[in-house]
Amino acid sequence: MRRFSILIVFVVLALTAMSGEAMAQKRTTLFDLLFGNQNNQQQQAQPQQQQTQQQAVTQPARPSPSVTVIAPPAVDKNEGATRLMVFGDSLAVDLSKSLERLFADDPNLVVIDKGVGSSGFVRDDYYDWNAALQAEIEADSFDIAVVIIGINDRQAIGRNQPLSDEWKTEYSARLNQFLTQLRAAGKPVLWVGLPPMRAHSYSQAISEISSLHRLAVAGGGADFVDIYERFTDEAGNYADSGPDLSGQTVRMRKSDGIHFSSAGSDKVAFYVNQALRRYYRGGAVSIEVADPLAGTDAANLIRLPFQGQGQIRLLEVAGAIMPLSNDPQRATELVVASPDAEQQPLFTLEDLVAAPQGRADAFGVGIAPSDDDEEVQGPLPD
Repeated sequence: MRRFSILIVFVVLALTAMSGEAMAQKRTTLFDLLFGNQNNQQQQAQPQQQQTQQQAVTQPARPSPSVTVIAPPAVDKNEGATRLMVFGDSLAVDLSKSLERLFADDPNLVVIDKGVGSSGFVRDDYYDWNAALQAEIEADSFDIAVVIIGINDRQAIGRNQPLSDEWKTEYSARLNQFLTQLRAAGKPVLWVGLPPMRAHSYSQAISEISSLHRLAVAGGGADFVDIYERFTDEAGNYADSGPDLSGQTVRMRKSDGIHFSSAGSDKVAFYVNQALRRYYRGGAVSIEVADPLAGTDAANLIRLPFQGQGQIRLLEVAGAIMPLSNDPQRATELVVASPDAEQQPLFTLEDLVAAPQGRADAFGVGIAPSDDDEEVQGPLPD
């Protein structure tokens, strides 16, 4: 009995002295001895299959070969290139990018982005456009001005509610001040009208604001580029999509229903370029705009379109006569008519009837052929 107790204590001490690694090993049983090799092979095969499947899932697919589009190199602008500055809100920012793409290959014109997001002629406390324009004119930083602005101007001016009579008076005064500075500096102006908007009430307000722009531009000696109908459907309503410059129907507006997409801005730039041809020719301003009321008391008044004296443009219809040959040689003697020139006989009516009948010049009765002529010619066929 004592020996059995000692044996039990020895076995317990032996078990506690076993290392962690030996205890982690699975105890071998009679079942393990009989079927252990097969189970170990199955357990080893399953991790290998799972590892192979994981590698197959996580292994990235090889990228398919693609065509790399190389952008054309930018053209260096000439030192005396015409500077086209785009003024306005966020619409002007998008328009500037489209104009830069349009004139990327033209070394004689530089597009300058002067757009300021969330700006307008109402919140001059946020950004004063008249003060900013005065600084640009004093710095002589541009030659031609392009303006597109107004989507943020449906706001009150002080206590004046939007689009009230008092509001329109104050708003028009700020527009006239802006245009007066450009006219005094002799800068051609292309003012782009506003497009329709998706929200009906907002679109009506923007249309009224654009009408105020049109009146101010007509009285300020500038050009108004109307794009409203270019972005409407057949019924004249707002349209998200429309034909692009290649005639394909694409999305013209962004998801907010206010701004232009890239294709829409490119379309606006196309119409701006059409109006720009009046002033831009090979890097120079070709036509000077003259104000007939400059220096008078009526210079600051709103001049409605199609009323009174219209805008005058100085055009060179015909220049000096330029010789096509070398230096002209002056005559040394007086050239006179020949004194003994024979007079040719005048044409008489008798000549009309002198031609035989049937001839092409026998306009009159003609002379009937004689009997001798008939004998020579022979009898006429039946």
